[in-house]
Order: sequence, then structure tokens, then C-alpha cells
Amino acid sequence: MNTMTTVNTHRPLPWARQVWREYGYLCLQFLLCSFAFTYAILVVALGAGLAVTVVGLLGVGALVLGARGWGALYRGLDASLLGSTTAPPPDFVRPPGFWRWLGAMLSDIPGWRALLYMLVTFPLALVAWIVSTAWLAVGAGGLTYWIWWRALPFQTMDDGTRHQGFSITGQHWYWFADTGPRLVVMVLAGIAFVFMWAPLTRGFARLFAVLGRMLLGPTAGAIRVAELRRQRAAAVVDADAKLRRIERDLHDGTQARLVSIAMQVGEAREALAAGGDAAQAEALLEGAHACAKEGLTELREIVRGIHPPALDAGLGIALKTLAARSRLPVTVEVAPGVDAAPIEGAIGSIAYYAAAELLTNIRKHAGATRATLAVSCPADEAGRERLRLRVTDDGHGGARVVPSGPPGVGGTGLAGLVARVAAVDGSVDISSPDGGPTVVDVLLPLTV
Repeated sequence: MNTMTTVNTHRPLPWARQVWREYGYLCLQFLLCSFAFTYAILVVALGAGLAVTVVGLLGVGALVLGARGWGALYRGLDASLLGSTTAPPPDFVRPPGFWRWLGAMLSDIPGWRALLYMLVTFPLALVAWIVSTAWLAVGAGGLTYWIWWRALPFQTMDDGTRHQGFSITGQHWYWFADTGPRLVVMVLAGIAFVFMWAPLTRGFARLFAVLGRMLLGPTAGAIRVAELRRQRAAAVVDADAKLRRIERDLHDGTQARLVSIAMQVGEAREALAAGGDAAQAEALLEGAHACAKEGLTELREIVRGIHPPALDAGLGIALKTLAARSRLPVTVEVAPGVDAAPIEGAIGSIAYYAAAELLTNIRKHAGATRATLAVSCPADEAGRERLRLRVTDDGHGGARVVPSGPPGVGGTGLAGLVARVAAVDGSVDISSPDGGPTVVDVLLPLTV
């Protein structure tokens, strides 16, 4: 969940459409600010006056959640009129239980941040609209002064002279814009005010955009919580998919073979008991023996899918075994200390399956002639060791992550790999320009 802002960097001109959109935005802020301020004050007042009652707390909690709607309204105005797009905060998740639900409503951070925005922007909206409108009115008045100045009343001065038009007077002096050159001065002043009005309006609009990004978008903690929820959902779906695949393999493969073995052994026993042909019974037993061996092979593959036995000897040896079984020539580079590093079993399994998935993709899609598999344990910026798996191939490139599952779930292939790695707070970096080579870096923590 990121925040993106599009801001015009060129010098604003008074006839530019965007400047008038920004002025319209200030007008809307001015119209809304009194209602928004009243809403925010109502929440504070009700919270102070009715906090001793459960009904009062419910009302305050509902108003706090309602402030999210105000935040959505202001984000929409920012996006449509200012071009400033702010990501919305995560949706409110109702926890089980009445008191937990009430506490979650009262402590809803996006709601309180929206209320703070409504309080802070109230004086800003008043000042911005008044100043911008006054500046525009003065500029427009100066530009058109030569048209309407004769409609102003005459004024009689102390020296008996009568003048008409805009005036600036002091204690012993006066100045009237009632001559040709002075009319030109008024027009030039109007032009200056209009050209100053455009950047002034843009400055106010940008200030509102900054406040919107600061107070109406998601916090870093909210983004992290939402990401953890997405990763948890992906991990649950991935685990369920694995269990279903194992169940399907056992049902359709191993179970069918065991049934076939039982039938063949039963037929052989009946043939021997009836004094039948011994050669036929032997053929049945040989078929059963062959089915038993194939069933054992399938069971090994299923067990390897749950936990590769080679990992018991260390990640480095497991990756070398994986590379040896690959149909593609694979060079394995294991940095010193990898097998001695305190890598949790779950992390080792994810690294193993990431390598297996990447090597399978290379063989199927990359058109490569060779690959390199390197594993190391470098330290990050905080000095913590991480497990890095780098897979490189000389194929034609163009590898992309294409989600194949529902929103929030990676699916299979590279998308599924990214989802599984993210579930343990890891990352996947893919560099695969058209024409190759492809380099995939998988970075994992040593512990979950």
C-alpha cells in the first residue's frame, strides 16, 4: 500500500486549467471546512461528556469510524483536482467480542488522523480561500479598472478639487487613478496581482496535498500489518493447496497402486490355493512386486515434497543433490559457513523449494544451456545475517511475476514463490531483461 503524488513542476500561469482546478479545490475546502470542523468538535465533545456511558462510547466510536468517510472524501478531492493520489488506510477489521470491537472503534488510528486533518485544515481553508479570492479580485479589478472607474462617486478634496476613481490618501496628500497614465498603472498592477495569484493558489493547494499525504494515508505500521495479513492469507492458502495436492497424489496414485497390489496378490493366492498354473501366479506376484516398487517411488516423491530428506545433511548438500538431479547443467556455489549457519528448518525448506522452482522454470521456459546456483549468508545493513539464494541462467530472459491466484495470494510459479518468501518476511528480486541473462535473488531471514 504506497502513496503516489503527481505534482506540476512548471511555473503556474493564471490561465492554466490546473490553476483554476486548484482554486476550485480551495473553494470546496472552504465550503466543507465548517462542517468538518463541527464534526471533529462533536467527537471531542461527546467523548468528554458521554465517556462514562456505554452508549456514549458507542456513539463516539461510530463517529471515529465515520471520520474515515471524511478522509475518503478529501482523498478523492486531492486526486481529482490536485492530481495527488494518496493510498487509503487499511479497512477496519471488526474483532470478535463486544468490548474488543468497542475498543477497536475508539482506537481506530485512521479515524483519529482524519479528525486531526479536519481540525488542522479548518483555519487553513479559511485563510487560503480568503487570501486567494482577495488576490484574484484585486487582480481582476485592476485589469478591468479602465472600464468601470467612471462609475465611482466623485470626491471633493480640501483644495476644492473634485476627483473620481480609486484613491490613496495620506494626511496631506492624495493620489487618484483618474488619468490615462494612471489607468495604465492600475492595469499593470492588476496584471501583477493576477500573475502572483497563480503561484499563491498553487502554494496553498500543495500545502493541503502535503497534509493529506501525512494524515489521510496509511501509516508505516498499518502498511506492515496489512502486508502481514496478506502474507498470512497467502501462507494459509499455499498450505491448503499443498495438503490437497498430497491428498490427491495419495488417493489417485499410491492408493490405487496398493489396491492393485492387493488384487494381484489375492488372485495369485487363489490360483495357488486352487492348484492352478504356477507360472500365472508367479506373473501376478511379479506384477504386484513391480507395483510395490512404483508405489515406494511415488511415496518418496510425496515425502520429498513435504520435507526433502537431503536437508537433514544441510542446505548446501541438499542444493547439490537437487542440482545433480536436474536435466540442465547446474553449477552450485556454496559460501563457507552456510551449513554451519543457524538456519531454521522452515527457512531451509523454503530456500530448497525456491531453488527447485527456479531451476524448473529455467528448464521449461528460459531456453538456457546452463545455470548457476549460489547460496551465501551476507549481513544486512543492521548487521543481521540473511540467507541469499541467487540463481542465474543464460536464457532469453523476459521472466515476469504473473499472479495466478485470487487477490492477495500469489498462486503458482514465480508468483507462488514470491508469496511463500514474503510469508517469512523475505524478498525476491528478479532481473530478466529481454535477451537475458536472468538473475533471481531470494533473500530470507535465518529464523522465522
